[in-house]
Amino acid sequence: MSDATTRVADATGNWVDTRAPSWSRPYLRLSRFDRPIGSWLLLMPCWWSAALAAGIARDVSQLPLVIVLFFIGAFVMRGAGCTWNDITDRDLDARVERTRSRPLPAGQVSVTQAFAFLVLQALIGLAVLLQFNGFAIMTGIASLVIVAVYPFMKRITWWPQVVLGLAFSWGALMGFAVTLGRIDLTALVLYAGSIAWVIGYDTIYAHQDAEDDALIGIKSTARLFGARTHRALAVFYSLAVILIGVALALGGARWPAWIGLVAFAAHLAWQIRRLDISDPALCLRVFWSNRDAGLLLFAGLLVDAVVRA
Repeated sequence: MSDATTRVADATGNWVDTRAPSWSRPYLRLSRFDRPIGSWLLLMPCWWSAALAAGIARDVSQLPLVIVLFFIGAFVMRGAGCTWNDITDRDLDARVERTRSRPLPAGQVSVTQAFAFLVLQALIGLAVLLQFNGFAIMTGIASLVIVAVYPFMKRITWWPQVVLGLAFSWGALMGFAVTLGRIDLTALVLYAGSIAWVIGYDTIYAHQDAEDDALIGIKSTARLFGARTHRALAVFYSLAVILIGVALALGGARWPAWIGLVAFAAHLAWQIRRLDISDPALCLRVFWSNRDAGLLLFAGLLVDAVVRA
């Protein structure tokens, strides 16, 4: 077994490496608590939909609690998803420079230990889900099918980012299920817009590993688009802004939400201008910045919900 204090190559200098007890570090790394950006990106569509649905309902009384529960659920379930991903990808991760130091390929935990940790995280996620209505509970459980199949998609399709989008955008449906007890056209359009956003930002992320992925036969939109990535991002990011705008119109959003959408769009345009796909470190920084883009939109939707209440 590898030393548990050994750091993951692309996640150094974080609180897990410097402050967490040694025994806990491999498990926190499995959950990506050393790199919480993915949890934030999973959370953003949850918060968008919660705020938009509260605005439609003209009732923000439950919104603070929903925001907190979504926060906990997103971090726990992203951790569970990453643990499952690492279990299924452990042999592939051992062949990629950036991922070979992850807990499973590095031998810091066994597959059995990782499975047990996966179950623990899933149970915590279930406890959060059970705080909602029956329709929301069933909606949340339905997402597990997509989460389960996602790790295998990069072996069989050039578009694994689409499946990731289906999973990471599920929160766009959850806010409506929790607040309104239904999934209507507004929720579905918001979901579609979020999927386009995920395809864009995960293409940026995948460019970090494009060379290694080509060597071991892993497919991705980063490899598919190649030199055409900037144009592809312009298409997907534009689609995201348009679809989210349609959702806002369908939901009767007012001026604060539209200001949030403009800020969101401006940030995505900045990403396209800033990106250099030949610079992995820059790709990672641009990818990270999507949390800020998502928060800008959420801020507008939150103010809108309060104004309409």
